[in-house]
Amino acid sequence: MTPPPTAAVSTAQEQEAWRWLLQRHAPDQTLDEPAFQRWLAADPRHPQLYAQAEAVWRLSAEPAARLAEEESDALAGYLARLEAPRRTRRRGPAWSLALAACLLLALWTGGWWQPARWLGDLRADHVSAPGQIRELTLADGSQLVLDGDSALAVHFDGRQRRIELLRGAASFKVLRNGLPFVVRAEGGEVRVLGTEFEVRRLPRETRVTVASGQVAVRAGEAADLPQAVLHAGQRVAFADGRLAAPEAVDSSAALAWRQGWLAFYQAPLGEVLERLGDYYPGRIILLDAELAARRVTGSFPSADPHAVLDSLQALLGFRQRELLGRVIVVH
Repeated sequence: MTPPPTAAVSTAQEQEAWRWLLQRHAPDQTLDEPAFQRWLAADPRHPQLYAQAEAVWRLSAEPAARLAEEESDALAGYLARLEAPRRTRRRGPAWSLALAACLLLALWTGGWWQPARWLGDLRADHVSAPGQIRELTLADGSQLVLDGDSALAVHFDGRQRRIELLRGAASFKVLRNGLPFVVRAEGGEVRVLGTEFEVRRLPRETRVTVASGQVAVRAGEAADLPQAVLHAGQRVAFADGRLAAPEAVDSSAALAWRQGWLAFYQAPLGEVLERLGDYYPGRIILLDAELAARRVTGSFPSADPHAVLDSLQALLGFRQRELLGRVIVVH
């Protein structure tokens, strides 16, 4: 059944719209028109998502082209080294520039060059930069800590206290005053029953971790949906309207970022680098899927992403290269 237009849009749907845009505009890409039309018709939200992506593209095309021109030599040189083992002949400058533009666009759609994020921040009441931890007190006296590269909007209307987590993560210490306190993220809803907890939006799911008290979590906003009631030391994840089973977690380690530490236990390297990306003022790209699955256990200071990468490199033996002072490629 086709979902109603009012249903929440997932991060995966937004990324799919950008992938279609990439096929239309990137050098050496050919748009599969029949497949594109099927995607547009599959969901009434898809045409609007694509139109929004196209509008942002038009707004940012000129600065993106200027950046490509300024940095094309460095990009082309790096890409040429990556391609060297597979090349049988040297290609001309047009090829290098095309690859440079492709990489810039890939970085854009992957999270580094994102004008859509800037436009989304216009909705936010509080925003943190990469690496910045912000402690805030809300109008009702509740306290929150905003993790690096995060944004949220606050809606207090006298009937309920509602927070919309637009990206990243925040921890909350809610003051009881008789009004419901609700946090919404990625279509799901966390209803506070008196607690200290964290909500974290990740690329593939949203996680809720409870440090004290309890919360009720639904994978959507409808009151008749199943819910999980979490207590201290529990976590649950939801994505695309589905709610996973709660699991036990070390909540003090999970919320150690508030004291400047990133703690992991048997976490995939891909997930570790995603978290580290919240503290690096650019983009960390992992090119090796097998490497992404390697497990990491340890605590690392979040204030120095380069030092963390060096420690992980010594532990796992990967290679890394910083490009343009804004992108770190791990392979």
